Amino acid sequence: MPSPPATLSGVIERIVFLNEENHYTIAELRPEAAPGAGRTRPALVTVVGPLPGVECGETLHLAGEWVRHAQHGDQFKVATFRSELPSSVHGIRRYLGSGLVPGIGKVYANKIVDAFGTDTLRVLSEESARLRDVPGIGRKRATAIKEAWDAKRTERDLYIFLQTYGVTPAQCVKLVRQFGADARRVLSAEPYRAAREIDGIGFRTADRIAINLGFANDAPPRIDAGILYALETLQEEGHTAFRAAELADHTAALLETPGARVAERIEALVAARSLVRHDPPGDAPPLPGSGMIQLPTHDRAEQRIAGAVTRLTRVPSGLPPIRLDAAVVWAEERAGFTFHPLQRDAVRSALASKVSVLTGGPGTGKTTILRALVDILRAKKARVHLAAPTGRAAQRLAETTGGFASTLHRLLRFDASQGGFDANEHKPLATDFLVVDEASMLDSRLAAALLAAVPSRAHLLLVGDTDQLPSVGAGNVLKDLIATGAVPVTRLAVIYRQQGQSRIVTTAHAINAGDPALPPAVGTVAEIPAWADLAFVTATDQEDCVRKVVELCTEYLPRHWAWFRPAADVQLLAPMHKGVAGVGNLNLRLQEALNGAARGLRFPSGEYRPGDKVIQLRNNYDKGLFNGDIGTVVAIDPEKGALEAEFDGERHCFERGETGDLALAYAISIHKSQGSEYPLVVVPLLKAHFMMLQRNLLYTAITRGRKKVVLIGEPAAYAMAVRNAESKQRVTHLREKIAALGAPPPA
Repeated sequence: MPSPPATLSGVIERIVFLNEENHYTIAELRPEAAPGAGRTRPALVTVVGPLPGVECGETLHLAGEWVRHAQHGDQFKVATFRSELPSSVHGIRRYLGSGLVPGIGKVYANKIVDAFGTDTLRVLSEESARLRDVPGIGRKRATAIKEAWDAKRTERDLYIFLQTYGVTPAQCVKLVRQFGADARRVLSAEPYRAAREIDGIGFRTADRIAINLGFANDAPPRIDAGILYALETLQEEGHTAFRAAELADHTAALLETPGARVAERIEALVAARSLVRHDPPGDAPPLPGSGMIQLPTHDRAEQRIAGAVTRLTRVPSGLPPIRLDAAVVWAEERAGFTFHPLQRDAVRSALASKVSVLTGGPGTGKTTILRALVDILRAKKARVHLAAPTGRAAQRLAETTGGFASTLHRLLRFDASQGGFDANEHKPLATDFLVVDEASMLDSRLAAALLAAVPSRAHLLLVGDTDQLPSVGAGNVLKDLIATGAVPVTRLAVIYRQQGQSRIVTTAHAINAGDPALPPAVGTVAEIPAWADLAFVTATDQEDCVRKVVELCTEYLPRHWAWFRPAADVQLLAPMHKGVAGVGNLNLRLQEALNGAARGLRFPSGEYRPGDKVIQLRNNYDKGLFNGDIGTVVAIDPEKGALEAEFDGERHCFERGETGDLALAYAISIHKSQGSEYPLVVVPLLKAHFMMLQRNLLYTAITRGRKKVVLIGEPAAYAMAVRNAESKQRVTHLREKIAALGAPPPA
């Protein structure tokens, strides 16, 4: 059972730092009494956390926990708070003199408090005309002070109201920013608007507010919001559609309300076009609950994909005439070796088919095919474009083919001011042949934007490994396209890399085949063969695993693989974020081991030091940075509370309010590594990760290693992952849409 939060009460003496964006505050508080039995603390206590609307002089009643900061000592981390206006003359003087009311600085604060004493705040609220009795305050200034005071009081009352209903201080800030002074009315009448309109205010928060306000358990607004929330949670699992009967049962369990009432509201939302329903094909009346339900965004995305595939497959090619067999022979002569029959078929298929798919595991010759295609198309003066979902994948594609490659976002020219892509069906790409690598990463919405922008006479080749993890976003585009039979597919199975001797490649294929036999294992890091490109180091538990990870990076690498730079060339890929051997703790341990001497700057999201490896967590089109980009902190500015980080040779400044977009990246999740390769990959693998241990997760992790892979963990965990091939089936409606449009089968 979790221990109750610690409490602390006292008067705010000084605000050291305030982030205007999220109201994260560092302040000094004078406790009313000793903050804890047996604790020796200074008269002033540092409190940190979101404290919206708080000013000097107020009395705060805080709940949270005591934490120890390595540099600044003991601090009280605030979870929730309640504030009281000051009642003493000293407190009121500090409160008004803090600058909270425009028009009242320290001079006028002293004059007003001298005039009204402890009655000052009541005078401001109820008898503001008396302000004109204070020397130097005329009618105009008194009116301005009254208006500013009322606005501040309204904001303060709103924060108190919101916290009464279990809203955290950070959520209060978001609600006030979205709805302003109208927030109280909106939440009282339409609490579920907050979940729909504000990032970070989920259904659970809105539902708690609604229930506290007296909304009935089966009220239509609650059920409607619950249905949309259920679809959003299913979307996070990769689904773009769900059967109506199953959605009703799922939502009913979520809301603890009758399924019949939920089914009624699903029909009402379909009638209002807030949801889309697709009944099974056929002339017979559909059975109740048999239709597929979608959010309109997913329905539109899949319609665009289906429409684009149908359009491309029906319109003749715009490529110059190419004699396929002669082109393949020419490419073989240029490459200096004879292609495998499957590779020849793949080249012919891509040149002959408007839309085609090339799939296969590592070392099966995809690069040879792509290089041959680029050479042939260039020789024919065709316009060739190469793209991939991530910057690292695009860079690798360019290196292996000798062509120029870009990310999909840059190819489609994302326009931040419009919130969409500049390239689309009305302004298609100027290309004759588009190759998209790492196509397994395409979710429905990105795939829709991409396919819509392909000109009707151009060719599209999607290249990907269907055995990897599916896209982070909802959808299963590559597998769905393959399953339709509407486009030709070449599956490569023969291993070529290093004549089949690469242990990374052979282990990856063994994992795919379901072979749980462990690669040759050693008991210590020192026993890793320097020549091996894949090694397994056994660990007894999570702490032993972390210790061996640190030993590998700090001792083994400098001694045996000196050309590897631990921060730049080594990437830890962990199955989970939490736990001793999770992403969070591994980052802290490696930061201390590899960069412990550097002086850092602390932010709410963590401490960053020059030399730290960091990852961008969301797309930032203004900076040209995308989710998953990895860089290095190059400088910090303690005075401004900012840092500079370098990504692919370009420096970017992050103000204090922007550092939440960053995280340490000595270790990242395996999901975040999709589309990237690294010189050396280290994978902690333990039974404690059992919730995430799946075949495609382990396969993806191992195939991220370009030169070497080191697995550190328990042999039983490896076997568990290999045997678990039952990754969740994603429910989509793309195949049915393509079939309904009647895309012609491949020739």
